[in-house]
Amino acid sequence: MSEEYLVSHPCITRYPGNPVLTSGDVPYSSDLVFNAGVIPWQGGYAMVFRNDYGYIGRASFSGTNLGLALSPDGLRWQVEEQPVFSVKDDEIRRVYDPRLTVVDGEVYMTFAVDTRHGLRGGIAHTADLHHFEILSMSVPDNRNMVLFPRKYRGMYMRLERPMPVYSRGHKDRFDIWWSESPDLIHWGNSHLVAGVEDFPFANDKIGPGAPPVYTEKGWLAITHTVDIDPERGKNGWEDRWTKRYCAAAVLLDPDEPWKMTGCTRVPLLAPETEYEAQDGFRQNVVFPTAAVPVSGGKLRIYYGAADTVIALAEAKTDDIIALCLQE
Repeated sequence: MSEEYLVSHPCITRYPGNPVLTSGDVPYSSDLVFNAGVIPWQGGYAMVFRNDYGYIGRASFSGTNLGLALSPDGLRWQVEEQPVFSVKDDEIRRVYDPRLTVVDGEVYMTFAVDTRHGLRGGIAHTADLHHFEILSMSVPDNRNMVLFPRKYRGMYMRLERPMPVYSRGHKDRFDIWWSESPDLIHWGNSHLVAGVEDFPFANDKIGPGAPPVYTEKGWLAITHTVDIDPERGKNGWEDRWTKRYCAAAVLLDPDEPWKMTGCTRVPLLAPETEYEAQDGFRQNVVFPTAAVPVSGGKLRIYYGAADTVIALAEAKTDDIIALCLQE
């Protein structure tokens, strides 16, 4: 698996003003801003982003919270004066990596939770993006959860990434699953959607990225993929970082949304720019967390770059679907 092989597909274009949000835009303590949920909001756009602050050394920070930024056009962002969400107690160490989804006019946020006894995925409801009611949190180890913006036969749906070890040969072989719920609290009827082996450019794990978007061809879900090369060595602030994250996509059947009808066999977006592959906390990282349809049949994809800043790329939705369906 060569570095030259993993390049972005020509169908996608990076926003020339990237990155769209950095720690310098945050009016409170901030070292890294990345992995944000984005939705249309009150005639413009809203973003809830991960903010790591108080860098200690290696992979350690004194804290993590979630911030809120608003934009008239999805390109220029103004960060609010204070964080909007943070949980830390004797059990919970931090919450992070938010995704936003609107279902039946209600705004929900999914997020990851680090605890003393494992990694969990949470779901919260908000009416104003300032106050959040936590509805449920999974048992360990499960995260990267994203909600579908529509129900299926009266049931909420989500994509998720359980993290089995024993059953996958004591290795990172984390795949994408589908589950349903009547109330966003009780989840079940789970199905495997896609495995690491479905992506030729992944050798470690895959996972949900942005909440799926409904199209005439089915549900389009932007995902992430990970490959490891032990020869990469030091790539960022840590002593060693051997992973590379890319953005990919899967297409799901509209009638049976746990069934994958196609996926990208090459990366949709690979880390190539300075802010993705050379600068930042963890280099070689493109981590998609939001996909917003805009005029002209295009899809805006917001992603964390190098676990350090938030960037934006755009492609025609039909082009991504065509790429998923290529043999």
